[in-house]
Amino acid sequence: MSSSPQVQTQEPNQDQTQEPNQDQNQDNTKEEVKAEEKEEKKEEKQEKKDDKKEANEAKMEKKKEEKQDSWKDFIYNPRTGEFLGRTAGSWGLILLFYLIFYGFLGGMFSLTMWVMLQTLDENVPRHQDRVASPGLVIRPHAVEITFNRSDPENYKHYMQQLHNLLQSYNDSIQERNDLCMVGEYTTQDNEPIKKVCQFKRSTLRQCSGLPDPSFGFKEGKPCIIIKLNRVIGLKPEGDPYINCTAKRATSLQMQYFPSEGRLDKMFFPYYGKKSHPDYVQPLVAVKLLFTKEDYNIEQTVECKVEGSNLRNDDERDKFLGRVTFRVKVSE
Repeated sequence: MSSSPQVQTQEPNQDQTQEPNQDQNQDNTKEEVKAEEKEEKKEEKQEKKDDKKEANEAKMEKKKEEKQDSWKDFIYNPRTGEFLGRTAGSWGLILLFYLIFYGFLGGMFSLTMWVMLQTLDENVPRHQDRVASPGLVIRPHAVEITFNRSDPENYKHYMQQLHNLLQSYNDSIQERNDLCMVGEYTTQDNEPIKKVCQFKRSTLRQCSGLPDPSFGFKEGKPCIIIKLNRVIGLKPEGDPYINCTAKRATSLQMQYFPSEGRLDKMFFPYYGKKSHPDYVQPLVAVKLLFTKEDYNIEQTVECKVEGSNLRNDDERDKFLGRVTFRVKVSE
């Protein structure tokens, strides 16, 4: 009798312990289900991404193939026989059009050039009013002439320039030319080949390079050769000559060859390179007589053509009818 009540009291405790275990099992089951659902969703998303990637790759490959096919078809389409988008007949018509078009333009250009050339003279420029007065140039060709008279290598290049200039003025060559009337123009408009007046190198005497091959550089008294630029048809009025002055307080002694620096009118007019191929223009040599007091001092010299109607005072053109240069001698 005493044992039955104990059994009854134990049964409710077992039920109570079973109920929490069942709840825990249910929670675990739910979590597992949720985890499985998440995995399934992840797998679905990954599958969708892979499908999209494969679809994009397929599209790219298809586009590449289409591009290749389109370029091939553009170069040559075997179905239509087109080359670069045109049939043979279309290419023939467009080439014929451009052939006629550019042929017409070429003909117009050639005709225009031919008409223009009919108005030009082979020997004389049609317009030369901008060079009515010639410029002056010097040899040696340098704005600044600096040298040491004790060192021949120092002025060798100046000597060489002067010798090169005077080669065509050698007496042996000039004797083949004509003796012209001094002080008179040598007019020969109707002659097809113009005669050339003599200008012998020996006329320059001490600055000819014959008695003194150093042209005075060795003794510190250099020779500067001046010439007038050629202008076709130029006939200077009066009695043109070259006059040089030193820009300093005291005057600088100079010698001119030919005497007085004259540019004889017999060398004018000049008829152009084609009609007057052997023409030699007149020269004037100026020997600068420096003293020892002038050494190591830069001397500025200006030479002008004077005694005629040739201009030498145009401020816009410093070389029109004049030339300025600097000389410095050391020892």
